[in-house]
Amino acid sequence: MALILTKGSRGEAVKRIQAALHLAQDGIFGSVTEEAVIAFQKANGLKADGVVGENTWAKLVPMETTLKTSKRNINKIIVHCTATVEGRETTVEEIRRWHKQKGWSDIGYHYVVYLDGSIHNGRDVNIIGSHCEGQNANSIGVVYVGGVDKKNKPKDTRTEKQKDALLKLLKDLRRIYPKAKIYGHCDFSKKACPSFDAKNEYKNI
Repeated sequence: MALILTKGSRGEAVKRIQAALHLAQDGIFGSVTEEAVIAFQKANGLKADGVVGENTWAKLVPMETTLKTSKRNINKIIVHCTATVEGRETTVEEIRRWHKQKGWSDIGYHYVVYLDGSIHNGRDVNIIGSHCEGQNANSIGVVYVGGVDKKNKPKDTRTEKQKDALLKLLKDLRRIYPKAKIYGHCDFSKKACPSFDAKNEYKNI
């Protein structure tokens, strides 16, 4: 379920709402925050109840529509690449087709980062992924589009927008799953994926 915030809520999620509403970010959902939420809801044709539920999140902080908390016990966030040629765009639907052709029920990854830095839902986070053999049960799979050069050799092809988006996504996922550690696919297999050292690059998140 999407995170729901009401008067009395506290924490980083409240700070994000306050930042989006241009309020002081004290992380406390008090009367001022509630009034600002109601005003925002009225201005955007939403139910003006002062409760930040799924629809208000989607309007106020679009990124939050991409993220929800899994019911599974998540202890790993594993970064992948699609192993597509540098500069070639692909989509969730195309990756889904590839994976279904392998006999899988759905796309194996939970989140996909496009070349333009936009983040897209893959498999539902409540469902075990198919992205890292032996590690799927308690992990979230994140993939960026790219990962090989024109000769199909491993290469860190991330655009600047992808780098920014990955960093933000991983920070958000770590807030949701504070006990989870970040790895690259290569930490669990002989594959070069994701074509950079994700474990080291994101060790301080």
